[in-house]
Amino acid sequence: MTVFRILTIFPEFFSGPFAYGVVAKAKEAGILDIRIHNLRDWTYDRHKTVDDRPFGGGEGMVLKPGPIFEAVESIWPERSPGQRIVLLSAQGPRFDQAAARRLSLYDEVLLICGRYEGVDERVAEHLADEEISIGDFVLSGGELGAALIVDAVARLLPGVLGNEASAVRESFSDPAANVLDCPQYTRPAEFRGWKTPEVLLNGNHAEIEKWRRRAALEKTARQRPDLAAALPLENEAPKRTRKRSSRAGSAATELENKEVLQ
Repeated sequence: MTVFRILTIFPEFFSGPFAYGVVAKAKEAGILDIRIHNLRDWTYDRHKTVDDRPFGGGEGMVLKPGPIFEAVESIWPERSPGQRIVLLSAQGPRFDQAAARRLSLYDEVLLICGRYEGVDERVAEHLADEEISIGDFVLSGGELGAALIVDAVARLLPGVLGNEASAVRESFSDPAANVLDCPQYTRPAEFRGWKTPEVLLNGNHAEIEKWRRRAALEKTARQRPDLAAALPLENEAPKRTRKRSSRAGSAATELENKEVLQ
């Protein structure tokens, strides 16, 4: 069983996100356990204070190191190699599928949710194993990021998804090549005049697989030219399946040329 522990000043926040979908199923199946810890339980004043003004002046408040250190040391009196402490921080590397795969290998992961102007730097330097950001933007706190990480990791745990192949085919599933998932279609085959590609209806699995790969490359070039530029070269040029902006079209053409020249 994989255990997630979340240290937060808003424990009630997590009553919703983990009550639905694959996370809830994983908990019910005994594959995943999520334990929420209220940071204020490790305070000793009447107001249960967890923050203070930053040294040197400035706006906002900073989470104090004392309650966080005491909380983690109380939760884990002794550390083991299978445990990982993650500080949710706007200063950390961006979370991605590779990070989700890496965290899925630990027995327990403790997520520290930052708040206010930030967390005393001594938590990052002397307590957390790593800092993680979920993107280049600022949130009010780390709770949303923690929920996102738990969901992304839970999908990778054996037995969580009904079809294990689902996690293999998804966007960013191949660590060697960050290719987006291919376009998906379902019934009806024609909707308001828009038809499903014929190849998906003919039952030829080899042709379907080839189409999906080419369509995934094309969509990656159109939607994420940054990923397309870093793709390994292959002898397969994606076909354009629909109109796109000139910028995306240029990226797709460049990707095609790279693959053809290889």
